[in-house]
Amino acid sequence: MQRVVRIGTRESQLALWQANTVKTLIEQQGYQTELVLIKSEGDIDLVTPLYAIGVQGVFTKTLDAALLNDRIDIAVHSMKDVPTQLAKGIAQAAVLPRASYKDLLVLRDTRPFDEQVLSDQNLVVATSSIRRKAQWLHRYPKHRMDDLRGNVNTRLRKLEESDWLGAIFAAAGLERIDLRPENAIELDWMLPAPAQGAIMVVCRADDSFTLDVCRLFNDDTTALCTKIERDFLQTLMGGCSTPISALAEVTDSYIVFKGNVLTPDGLKKASVEDRVPLTMAKDLGIESGNKILQGDGRQIIEAIRNAK
Repeated sequence: MQRVVRIGTRESQLALWQANTVKTLIEQQGYQTELVLIKSEGDIDLVTPLYAIGVQGVFTKTLDAALLNDRIDIAVHSMKDVPTQLAKGIAQAAVLPRASYKDLLVLRDTRPFDEQVLSDQNLVVATSSIRRKAQWLHRYPKHRMDDLRGNVNTRLRKLEESDWLGAIFAAAGLERIDLRPENAIELDWMLPAPAQGAIMVVCRADDSFTLDVCRLFNDDTTALCTKIERDFLQTLMGGCSTPISALAEVTDSYIVFKGNVLTPDGLKKASVEDRVPLTMAKDLGIESGNKILQGDGRQIIEAIRNAK
C-alpha cells in the first residue's frame, strides 16, 4: 500500500492555504496526502503580544512535537515564524518560491491618504510585531502603537472596529487568501522580517522518503536568500522580541542584502548593506551580522538583552 504523507498545519485560513499548496505539490508527484489540523500556543493565547510571550517558535513548537511523535510527516510554516535553530531531529525539507516580502499599512477607512496625514501626532497604528513597531516609531516617533493579535481575518475585523489610522500586515498573507484591501499601502521603506513571504516545509531528519519528495519542489533561489536572512538573524542572536529586519535579493548574478536592528522604541538604529557575487554569497548573512556587531549594533543588541 502506498504511503500517505500526513501534512500538519495550523487551523487558520492562511495556514490551510499554505498546507493545501504543499498538498497539491506532493499529489502532483503521485503521492496521497492527508491534512492534520493542530492548534499552536500562538493560536490559543490571542491577548499577550507576541514579543512578550518570550519564546521562539510560538507558532511551530506544537507541530514540531507532532512531527517527533510521528503524528505527522511534514509541517508547513510561514518561514518567518520558524526559529533559526530547528528542533533536534527536524530538518528543512523545502522552501517554496517567495511571494511578496513587503509590509502593508491597511487603513481603517477609505478617507484620502497621503504622507501629510501622517504628520498628525495623535495617530494610532496597530501591529503585533515589535519589528514593525520599531521601524514605524523610527520614522514617526510621535505616533502610538497598539497591539493587534489573532489570525488575518480576526485582525482585519479588529481594525474595522477600532479608532486606529490603520494596522500593518504582511502583504503575502493577505494576498494568498484574497483579502488585500484596495486601500492597502505598501511600506516600501520598511525592511521585512527575515524570510517574510516564504513558506518552509519541515520533516523528521531521518525520514529520507519525505525529504526526497519535498526536494523536488524546493526553490533554490528563495532557499538561498532566506538562508542569508536567517543567518543574519542568528548572528545577532535575535528572536521574536528583537527588532531585526533583513532582505536578500538576487539581481543579475549578485545578491543584494539589506539588514538592520533597532531599539524597540525606534530611537536607535544600526544598518548594513552589501552586494556580492552569487558565488560568494553563502556566508553573507553571517558577515553582515558581524558588521552590525562591530558597529553601533552591538550596543543596541546588548541594551535589548539587558532589558529582558
